[in-house]
Amino acid sequence: MSRKAAVVALTALAPISWGSTYFVTTEFLPADRPLFTGLMRALPAGLLLLALTRKLPSGAWWWKSAVLGALNIGAFFPLLFLAAYRLPGGVAAVVGSVGPLFVVGLAALFLGERPTVRTLLTAVAAAFGVSLVVLKAGAAFDLIGVGAGLLSSLSMSAGVVLTKRWGRPEGVGALALTGWQLTAGGLVILPLAFLAEGAPPALTGTNLAGYAYLALGNTAISYFLWFRGIERLSASSVTLLGPLSPITAAVIGWAALGQALGPVQVLGMVIAFGATLAGQLTPAKPEAVATAPVSFSSTEKNSQELSMYLEVSTVRR
Repeated sequence: MSRKAAVVALTALAPISWGSTYFVTTEFLPADRPLFTGLMRALPAGLLLLALTRKLPSGAWWWKSAVLGALNIGAFFPLLFLAAYRLPGGVAAVVGSVGPLFVVGLAALFLGERPTVRTLLTAVAAAFGVSLVVLKAGAAFDLIGVGAGLLSSLSMSAGVVLTKRWGRPEGVGALALTGWQLTAGGLVILPLAFLAEGAPPALTGTNLAGYAYLALGNTAISYFLWFRGIERLSASSVTLLGPLSPITAAVIGWAALGQALGPVQVLGMVIAFGATLAGQLTPAKPEAVATAPVSFSSTEKNSQELSMYLEVSTVRR
């Protein structure tokens, strides 16, 4: 196995893990507490990584970590759950599946990754395959839900691109950077969870086991692999691993929950998986756009990284 293939395989474990979120949420966690669940995923994982690495941000990395944490976790989770609660699950997943297209555009603007026809077609094919897997006949649309879904996808996409552009400070490992972002994102969700959902619910042993899995394997380890992959792969290559999340969710739903998986869903899985593989065939070092570098100061001021964005979009059916 080549070095790039190994990196792709490890990075792919992140969206595969996020695909288990729906099963764990429905089978192990209290009902109707999405923000509390997001909080329990992000903040304990972030604090654990901070304790393990014993590294804190310094200088500009205080605000950079806050921006990345907000985009990848703090803003993404609430917008994702708003979309999931206002839209049927299939519609929310399809809206979220436009993320690779957002990444292609943002990567061209800020990273100089020239979009190719193959990349664009691959992103469209991935979204189409996901729609076959999750979209049901008669699905309704809600403008607020669609808007929230698009914003959540844009937030995650911007997080991917900024994580790629900024990299990490010298002498700081990917594990520490992951801890900074998870902690910052968790602190953003903390007041939202208590304002919207009130005091934490009483937790059973089953609930605690579910939250432990989400915080450790589903978040701390998965996000470490995700951010590590962003460092080593092109932004479009990483984001095109996202369809593995709804594919995994569909397989788990069929195997563990007895959900239907007909020929159309299987065809969609084949298309989405094929698009995922095709997305990894892009050059490791995309040709740079032959234009003057884009000033990033204004973007820094205006900045607010299919689990995962697609991982829980099937919550509402």
